[in-house]
Amino acid sequence: MSYPGYPPAGGYPPAAPGSNPWGGSGYPPTNPPPIGLENVANYANQFNPDYMSGMASNLSGTFGGANVPQSIYPSAPGGYPPLPPGGFGQPPSGQQASYGMYPQPGGNQPAGMPAYPGYPGSPMPPPGQQPMTYPGQQPMTYPGQQPMTYPGQQPMPPPGQQPMPSYPSGPAVNPSMPSYSGSVMPTITPGTSGNRGTITDAPGFDPLRDAEVLRKAMKGFGTDEQAIIDCLGSRSNKQRQQIILSFKTAYGKDLIKDLKSELSGNFEKTILAMLKTPVVYDISEIKEAIKGAGTDEACLIEIMSSRSNEHIREISRTYKTEFKKTLEEAIRSDTSGHFQRLLISLSQGNRDESTNVDMSLVQRDVQELYAAGESRLGTDESKFNAILCTRSRTHLRAVFSEYQRMCNRDIEKSIAREMSGDLESGMVAVVKCMKNTPAFFAERLHKAMKGAGTKDRTLIRIMVSRSEVDLLDIRAEYKRMYGKSVYADITGDTSGDYRKILLKLCGGND
Repeated sequence: MSYPGYPPAGGYPPAAPGSNPWGGSGYPPTNPPPIGLENVANYANQFNPDYMSGMASNLSGTFGGANVPQSIYPSAPGGYPPLPPGGFGQPPSGQQASYGMYPQPGGNQPAGMPAYPGYPGSPMPPPGQQPMTYPGQQPMTYPGQQPMTYPGQQPMPPPGQQPMPSYPSGPAVNPSMPSYSGSVMPTITPGTSGNRGTITDAPGFDPLRDAEVLRKAMKGFGTDEQAIIDCLGSRSNKQRQQIILSFKTAYGKDLIKDLKSELSGNFEKTILAMLKTPVVYDISEIKEAIKGAGTDEACLIEIMSSRSNEHIREISRTYKTEFKKTLEEAIRSDTSGHFQRLLISLSQGNRDESTNVDMSLVQRDVQELYAAGESRLGTDESKFNAILCTRSRTHLRAVFSEYQRMCNRDIEKSIAREMSGDLESGMVAVVKCMKNTPAFFAERLHKAMKGAGTKDRTLIRIMVSRSEVDLLDIRAEYKRMYGKSVYADITGDTSGDYRKILLKLCGGND
């Protein structure tokens, strides 16, 4: 397809007639097709070399040069349009600026021109040079930089943001720290994390090989107790459960029954305790504590106050499966009064286990404990029960410390003044266990071994149940509190294979 008159005769493009670079009267050709150049002749007639200097100045002002006065532009019709707000090259209002003739990020500006204004991702100017601005525009800043101001000018808000009113500054506060009226925050002993037991998983464990060792130790005439001690005393509870299964798989016999027939006394009790899972062992101890004429309240409190929520709930489930009655029903049948309520509260396994401490709640609890005991005639045991059985361990440590500061008396002494009997023993045991669990068990161990007789059941329970939890910490507290090691006192208070297995669980001397 071709337009009329194209191509012109003589080839394309035709030579311009005459010496005038804009052509003579015959150029452009007459009646050309409409291609948008109708006004070129008008502009050519208006051409004046003087305007070129104004245009150059205008471009210089547009891209960071001098701000050329508006009077330089002609006001005659057909002249240059007035300078747009912000200079040439600015996008229309509300339109995102494109790079246009600016170099891409990381590019270089033309030689002799000042630095371009910054845009996100653009290179930084040389040190000491400020970003350039358009005429009439506020000083520009880089992203994240405070808006620049001229001397004596009020700080300008970022583009598109309303100026902030001047409010008086408020008091400096730490939002993460609750208000506290005392001059010193109570010291909270951090809980020990990780495994602090003396027994860990044995490396290179082979349950079939251990089953064979135990079989040989019990086969024939006599029993090799030392082989049993070396084997079971060096395995974790989880590994012992695998040995039981492997023993039955290999020999078709029950390991526990064979051990019962071969062993006796406290040595037998210790070995059998080690072969039970922690939950099953606690259930057997609870059952033993509440059966018969008397009740071992200290055993019940020790277990209920020192185990985790998950462990206590598992005890309740397994107890019902094993004995066809709930743990709560068993407690109700053998205890009464406020001590019964304390045990039932602990048996729910519903203590707050968070580690945050709200000092306003701590102070409220301290005031309520004081109002329930020291400041009144009689005692509101329910208030003590509610706080001691529901609050988290870290919270209660803060409560005990603050109670000492505000009331100038230890919480244990206040309980001893206000309560008596099993309830007093139970409440004090909960407080001691919440304050410092290893110290609580160190005291229990010391009481089990001091004096004429030894409370072997308590000694075995603590050594077995804490051997994979915190026995290292218990040993350290024992040494600090009594000046002697657990190892030394066990050595002096027990004998035979019973002593050997306890020392094996102890894990060493301090």
